[in-house]
Amino acid sequence: MTVAQPSAVEIGLMSGRAGYVLKANDRGAFTVASPTLYPHMWSWDAGFVALGIATVSVPRALSELRSLLSGQWATGMIPHILFHSPSDYFPGPERWRTQVAAARPAGVLTSGICQPPIHVIALSRILHDARRKGGADQELAEEFVRETFDAWLAWHSYLATARDPYSYGLVEIHHGWESGMDDSPRWDAPYANVRVGAMPPFVRADLAHVADPSQRPSDAEYAKYLWLLEQKVHARYDDAVYRATGDFVMGDVLVSALLAAASDLLADMGEELGIGGGASGGVEQSRAIARRFRTGVLRSVNPETGLARDLDLRTGTWLDVESAAGFAPLLCGGDDALTRRQRDLLLGPRWCGHSRLRWPVVPSVSPASPAFREQTYWRGPQWPVLNWLMAWALNRSGEQEAANQLRLAGLSQLVDCDFAEYYQPVTGETLGSRDQSWTAAIALDFLAARRPAQRRPVRWLTSELPRITPTQRAADLAGDRPPRTRGPATTPEMPRTP
Repeated sequence: MTVAQPSAVEIGLMSGRAGYVLKANDRGAFTVASPTLYPHMWSWDAGFVALGIATVSVPRALSELRSLLSGQWATGMIPHILFHSPSDYFPGPERWRTQVAAARPAGVLTSGICQPPIHVIALSRILHDARRKGGADQELAEEFVRETFDAWLAWHSYLATARDPYSYGLVEIHHGWESGMDDSPRWDAPYANVRVGAMPPFVRADLAHVADPSQRPSDAEYAKYLWLLEQKVHARYDDAVYRATGDFVMGDVLVSALLAAASDLLADMGEELGIGGGASGGVEQSRAIARRFRTGVLRSVNPETGLARDLDLRTGTWLDVESAAGFAPLLCGGDDALTRRQRDLLLGPRWCGHSRLRWPVVPSVSPASPAFREQTYWRGPQWPVLNWLMAWALNRSGEQEAANQLRLAGLSQLVDCDFAEYYQPVTGETLGSRDQSWTAAIALDFLAARRPAQRRPVRWLTSELPRITPTQRAADLAGDRPPRTRGPATTPEMPRTP
């Protein structure tokens, strides 16, 4: 694919407009995800926002992450929303009712679920910028890493323990919202088994902020989302209780890959700054987390399609869907042959090179898939943050030419300076919310055109992980952990090495 470099005038306009959007959405110590549709602080939005702000102000980027950490739960979980002021957003704090959770933070209203762990990836970019600038920025960033290292380690450890109790190497999510890809067809099969019970009535607020309701999930889908929320409340946000009683328990390959990549970067920063040393220190803990989840992602790959697959932990079934999450191995690395195969697939005719696409950037679902829907949320539209993730992953793997293709195409898509939440992949039309903070942040980062350090060589060690069946795991840990009452009835067939 070939895309022309935006002109100097377009670059200047884009840079100024992106900075304006982030400034307008700034509320002091945090940035709202968008001015109307999302008037609060979202977890993985904040990571992308921080790395974009860092191109302009390292101190302000660090304060964004510090504000996010103010909502961290005692378990280590970083919740997916921090509510700083009243609004009409739904579901708000009164629906989440996190006061029933013993681990909730004092003095901060939050949701009760989490989102993908992008934050340390953003922090590594901020540290890169600070060191490039030197002086006070470098000192401030390095001190911030020292100050918050244990908090990030607690976040990663939460995902590696409470959300992977049987050491499968796949992070367990309890709601489609935790994947970041809310209504993706990744979750169609498991959501089909969710039966909505009695719960309070609801009136959606999101549809008032979009021109076309077809851009958003349906009411029937939304009812299932709220039902899972009710199940979390009934479990008092105890992960073990929800695991035994809830309707949605999935092993998420994208979240797992981001955890692996972020854990390696946290270990890198710890080594550079002399933090968390020793055999039982944070550096080794982070390396161990990275190894486990990288291996879990790699062994989920379907050898026929070359895509990673999520796992329904209720039934033990691999979920074969042509969503962008299938490129999770690009994010975590670990197998050079697979990386090359995924690169060719990503840039090829089923994905970015598909003939119908207005811009050759990453669609959320393959246009060649029967599940592809051109303008419905995570069912086909192109999200600039996804394009950034894949460009970042390719760059870090040494695939600079491929990464630059995605970067240039992404900039070309954003020259209209609307900075939409997502884009219609065939017409290029803006969809969802306008002036979306993380889209503006992505533009700034792409304009900076930085090249991250390449990842270290790693090994694929599937022998480190148990077979994916809780019955076997319970037998291994007899006496140490009570058996769970619900779980996979069968063991998925493990894929061969690609």
